[in-house]
Amino acid sequence: MTAAPGGDWSIERRAETARVLHQPWPERAALENRVVGLCAVLGPRAIVLGSTQDADVVDAHRVARHGVDVVRRSSGGGAVVVAPAAQVWLEVWLPRHDPLWDDDVIASSWWLGETWARGLEGLGVPNLLVHRGRATRTDWSDMVCFAGVGPGEVTSGAAKVVGIAQRRTRAGARFASLALLSWDPASVLSLLAPGAHRAPPADDVSGGTAASSGLDEVAVGVRRLFPPPLCDLEDGALVGAVEDALLSALP
Repeated sequence: MTAAPGGDWSIERRAETARVLHQPWPERAALENRVVGLCAVLGPRAIVLGSTQDADVVDAHRVARHGVDVVRRSSGGGAVVVAPAAQVWLEVWLPRHDPLWDDDVIASSWWLGETWARGLEGLGVPNLLVHRGRATRTDWSDMVCFAGVGPGEVTSGAAKVVGIAQRRTRAGARFASLALLSWDPASVLSLLAPGAHRAPPADDVSGGTAASSGLDEVAVGVRRLFPPPLCDLEDGALVGAVEDALLSALP
């Protein structure tokens, strides 16, 4: 671990499979301190289910055929697909005695959303908003993570940019936050079992389009928001630039 620039955070760079990245973290010895994990996915693409989603929402034959791992996280929400260099993934451990701690579960992640907003605005993304109310629900939000907006999450206009989930224990809270480089709802829908979602049928989304689902405009990948030359960087370089901006924006 290393110290964060200008702060009392410990920084851990975690390069593992999606399955390993969702295992308990941080180590017990670190639970008394603020910790940030910069997560890089290695190995196969994975569809990550929320803690309350049934495993049968996934098309088992399709994920096996395409070598997609099926992983479950400890926090709620819908499914999201992660892959190497396809997202900026920041995890935070916050002990209960930390000044940033808030007993109000609605307000407790606002500071993290503000960190993302400051970091992205420093890279030239204007007019970002941090959602400060209860979660907004849609026909798809129980199924697809980026189809709804929760407390502390960041939006550009009506489109979700950053997703945040948290798992609280007696010792503190683990926050998982993630921004996709590109928003492709078909990458999620094509892995869901027939009948797991209302429309369109699975065959309609497997070709790479989900226009008829109404999901195209609910979220946006950060690449579309950045001005040039940042938006033209290769995926790995773009992830690194956003990670550096987030570290600088930490309170």
